[in-house]
Amino acid sequence: MAGLAAPTTATAAPEAGGAAPAPTVEERRLDGEVPREILRRSGFAAVAPAFARGLGRADSYREARRVVEREGAALWRRAVDRVQGRGAARGDLSRDDDRPLYWARLGMTRELRTWEPGFGLGERQRAALLTELERTSRGQTDLRLPRGHRDGHGKGVKRVLLTGFDPFTLDRDVRISNPSGAVALALDGTVIDTPDGPARVETAVFPVRWADFAEGTVERALRPYLPRVDLFTTVSQGRVGRFDVERTNGAWRGGFPDNDNVSRTETVPVADPSSQPQWTTTTLPYAAITAADTGRFPVYDNTAVTEIPAGGDEPVVRPDGPTPGSTAREGGGGNYLSNEIAYRATLLRDRLGLHGTLPGGHVHTPVLQFGTGNTDPATGAVTDPEFVRNRLDIVAQARAIVAVAVSAPGTDRG
Repeated sequence: MAGLAAPTTATAAPEAGGAAPAPTVEERRLDGEVPREILRRSGFAAVAPAFARGLGRADSYREARRVVEREGAALWRRAVDRVQGRGAARGDLSRDDDRPLYWARLGMTRELRTWEPGFGLGERQRAALLTELERTSRGQTDLRLPRGHRDGHGKGVKRVLLTGFDPFTLDRDVRISNPSGAVALALDGTVIDTPDGPARVETAVFPVRWADFAEGTVERALRPYLPRVDLFTTVSQGRVGRFDVERTNGAWRGGFPDNDNVSRTETVPVADPSSQPQWTTTTLPYAAITAADTGRFPVYDNTAVTEIPAGGDEPVVRPDGPTPGSTAREGGGGNYLSNEIAYRATLLRDRLGLHGTLPGGHVHTPVLQFGTGNTDPATGAVTDPEFVRNRLDIVAQARAIVAVAVSAPGTDRG
């Protein structure tokens, strides 16, 4: 999907149109009662049908691309505005909820994936449209950094890039929300006051799918911006009751199924694998972050990894980080896509020559839990007051962590 290019001109020879692909595993979950309720109670139920009507009016690939770009970007802005309190809520679901964006996007990708236009749509063209819909509806094309000293405009406002994730493990509980996605929506475009002055935060979210990462979605999204920011952090949901600043990231995929129920157990696939390290490290100011009072959840400097020691053949847990020459099996954040986005982002930082000057790494949030008595996925409500309070507290603490990180000694790039 990601990485396929659209035709460069409207006069490119059309590809032979075939039958439209079937919906993905992820998209088929839309047929359940819970996703429909979330969309209805947030006012997002009409997003996919309206998108389908727009596609239906497109009479060329060029016009379809315009519809995709416009509607994908509009979905991201609508989700951000809802979370940040702009405009009507259009439903009784709490405004801080990240799930309407997720399910509405899937409705749009399903419409686009199964669309059969009269002008004929080739496989590569459809893949390019899907890629553009993913990018625009995830905020990846909406990263609007203010001008600063890195652009030759003096010190200016500090700039922070933050990423979150979609909900995942939906076959366990389709009601799940991902607090990292909620953090991204709540902080996008906001300015945080810090002891060292204002910091502007720009955000994007990423899918929980192995294939997208292998196709370079993280590097394509982040590469233009890392040289221009003062700090970056990838964020995901981690352990119960705690935040973690992950000290070390490992080059290993552990095989846990993604949102399409696909497993991958292998070395993280990156460009130029001959120079690929087994480990990358955070350059976030973890000591300052863990020492600060940022909220009700404890924040840990997590140094543990799992490795195969040099000359060994069995995995060993190392509480204090990897030993020389070892092979990665788990970073501090495990061996799923949260570890992988941290590995990819910090490897990109290093390959851009920014290791010594750009603070960046990964933060795990607490697991977002439903309230007592609402823990049964089969019979539980899609929301409850404790669930909302937990999410709001996680978002507020993540904002406070960013404020500490961007103003810590050694993070001033001016």
